[in-house]
Amino acid sequence: THAEMATVPLGFNIDAPRWDQSTFVGRLKHFLNITDPRTVLVPEEELDRAKALVEGCRAGLVPPGSSREQLLYAKKLYDSAFHPDSGEKMNLIGRMSFQVPGGMALTGCMLQFYRTVPAVVFWQWVNQSFNAIVNYTNRNAASPISLRQIGVAYVTATGTALATAVGLNLYTKRAPPLLARWVPFAAVAAANCVNIPMMRQQEIINGVTVTDGDNNELGCSRRAAVKGIAQVVVSRITMAAPGMIILPIIMERLEKFPFMQRIRVLHGPLQVLLCGGFLLFMVPAACALFPQRCSLALADLELELRDGIMAKHGDKVPYVYFNKGL
Repeated sequence: THAEMATVPLGFNIDAPRWDQSTFVGRLKHFLNITDPRTVLVPEEELDRAKALVEGCRAGLVPPGSSREQLLYAKKLYDSAFHPDSGEKMNLIGRMSFQVPGGMALTGCMLQFYRTVPAVVFWQWVNQSFNAIVNYTNRNAASPISLRQIGVAYVTATGTALATAVGLNLYTKRAPPLLARWVPFAAVAAANCVNIPMMRQQEIINGVTVTDGDNNELGCSRRAAVKGIAQVVVSRITMAAPGMIILPIIMERLEKFPFMQRIRVLHGPLQVLLCGGFLLFMVPAACALFPQRCSLALADLELELRDGIMAKHGDKVPYVYFNKGL
């Protein structure tokens, strides 16, 4: 009841970013906070409580005695588990906070089992299935996508990854061993270039909603969608790059040592752990490469949209803004 609720601390806005989102360091701190893998272990009831607390706070009411720290922790849990557009709880596998444990297991296995074609096929297929779930979960929720489109995107991306991996695997048979170890990265990069645009094709076809600086809707832009999706593709490839490029060099060196040849059974777990070390930093760093609230100059918009905005607002709107997705 309202009688038992207290008002929100003066000047506290739960949706205001805690760190400056116009700088890389500010965005890095933000994503380190919400991609924290520990939030994956938080029980469902606690996530629901966090959501209720955040929504209450937005309405100006919180339980008495709620400290700023409690409210900020609730917001962290809310951001890690609920979709920013729809407010719906995201499936566990698709959350950015699951990228470290999920990605580390998959990347480690792809880097370990790259020698035989059946192993390459299996692990690339598992990885693309994981990616499809992540991309679907983190899409711009304002652009619904049909099950048929999801199916086509999934099959195309998996096909691209497999064609790249198997093709390069056969091609690198005569190449230096290190090149063969880089094949999984080439396959992952190629698949990302297909998977993300396909999974989010509705945005490219219909455009995404663009707003002015004060969040007033101005219309839908396909060019904005293309820019947002391109940035996400770059982020995802960057996320995978250090682990999948540097780790093979480290393993190539380590495997020459006699003690490493005696413990072959531990090579897989070691790769998985090392991947986790890379991803722990790379997931937030790659998410932070570009601002979440992406901007596009008015001059770069489609002609009819630009003319419509100019007619209505004159030159008061030099830039439009939109959510690029993750």
